[in-house]
Parts: sequence; C-alpha cells; structure tokens
Amino acid sequence: MAGNIVTLTTDFGHSDHYVGAMKGAILNVNPEAKVVDICHDVRPYDILEGAFAIAQAYQYFPPRTIHLVLVDPGVGSSRRPLLVTTVKQIFVAPDNGVLSLIFAREEVTVYHITATHYFLESVSNTFHGRDVFAPVAGWLSRQVEPSKFGEPITDFARFNAPKPKKVNERILKGVVLRVDRFGTLLTNLTPDDLPQLSAENPPSIKILVGKTEITKMNVSYSEGAPGEVFAIMGSTGYLEIAANRASASQSLGVGKGAEVGVILG
Repeated sequence: MAGNIVTLTTDFGHSDHYVGAMKGAILNVNPEAKVVDICHDVRPYDILEGAFAIAQAYQYFPPRTIHLVLVDPGVGSSRRPLLVTTVKQIFVAPDNGVLSLIFAREEVTVYHITATHYFLESVSNTFHGRDVFAPVAGWLSRQVEPSKFGEPITDFARFNAPKPKKVNERILKGVVLRVDRFGTLLTNLTPDDLPQLSAENPPSIKILVGKTEITKMNVSYSEGAPGEVFAIMGSTGYLEIAANRASASQSLGVGKGAEVGVILG
C-alpha cells in the first residue's frame, strides 16, 4: 500500500549487520512496512554517488514512498537529520548534500528532525541510521505527518553537480560521474547538452577519454562487437562510454572523475 514502502540507499555494503539492523528498527515501529533495497554499494563516504543513486530510482516508486538515504560521513557531528517532502515522495537523510539532485529537480519542503521521541530510546554516536533515521522512516510509514518531526528550514546543505563546459560551438568538456558494476562510464553529458545527437542523421562525433578517441555512437549495447568501446545515450539520461560484454573503464584505464571531451563534426 502506498505510504508504507520504505526504500534504503546506503554505503553499508552487504558483509556487515548494518542494513539488517536498520530494517529491524523500521519493522519494530511498523511491522507492516514494506522495505525495498535500492543500493547498498555506494562507495563509502561518496555523497555524490549516493545522490546519483537515489536520483535514478525514486521517481519509479508509488506516491508517498519513504526514501531513506544513508551516506553519512558526518555521523555523530553537528550535521542535522532531515525529512524532505516533494509533491509525491518523502526522503529522510543527513544534511550533507546527499539529496542535492532531488533539490535540483523537485519543489521541496525540508524539515529539521528534532522530535527525539521518534528515535530509539538509546541513540549511539556512530549509528544514526539505526537509531535515528530508520525509526523516523518507520513512523512515517505509519502515516505520521512530516510536520510532527520538526520545523521547516531553508539553510540545508546542497551542492551543484558537475556541469559540462562548453569550449566553443563544437567542443564540450564533461566528466565521468561514476563507473557502474559493468565498467560503464556514466558521464555528466545529457541530450540537452548534445541536441545534435537526437537528429535522424547525427553528425560525426569524437569523444576523448583518457588517451582514447571514440567515434562510434550506438543505440544499444548489443550493437557493439564483443569488447568494443563505444558511446551510448543510456537509460540514466546521461551519455555513457560502454563496451559490449566488457569493462570500458578497464579497457580505457580511466575511472570516476576522468575528463570527457566531445568534438562534434
């Protein structure tokens, strides 16, 4: 039922008890909650990667889904716990910018969570995911109104994701935002940055990544020969550098943060 779904996006991985403990804290508040894992393999402490992960997934969930986003290198510090509402969705996360891509896309109301009676009775200094954020998500899934958790604020942390730089009419410079588990390089270049590529007969293109020049633009991964590196506009909405049944990252010897130059013919 809409309103009792809680999603989890964390950098906790799968080898420790952390995710299980958070799920237990949610279910202890609301045994009827439906807990859904989005991703637990965000690189440790990587707030941008966490922001990217939740931004790619939240819009596919039913209205009033509660999204718990825990990439929290500042746990135990003075950073605030936040509750964020949009027209359709609810987010619970630390005030460290991990929701920046949500802020950029949605009209939001942001609350500083101060109602400590919604926390676990004993709150540790090192595991606010279990002791603070998970119980809050549990109470939200029981339809407690967001305004009950604290006062609205406007000075929340946010960052601007790296934007492509236009060198001239033909040349753009972008960057690799992340590398997925298939070794595909996800850049920050979108169709809006490269409107020429949507034409029926796109112009010739050169993409410079590391020491490699890529000139092939595919519409599906299977169009490439096994091991061949090519560019593709992926389901993420970003230009990707991929290889068919191989790792483009390993083939090119580049990773996150690498510069991507695009030259349009």
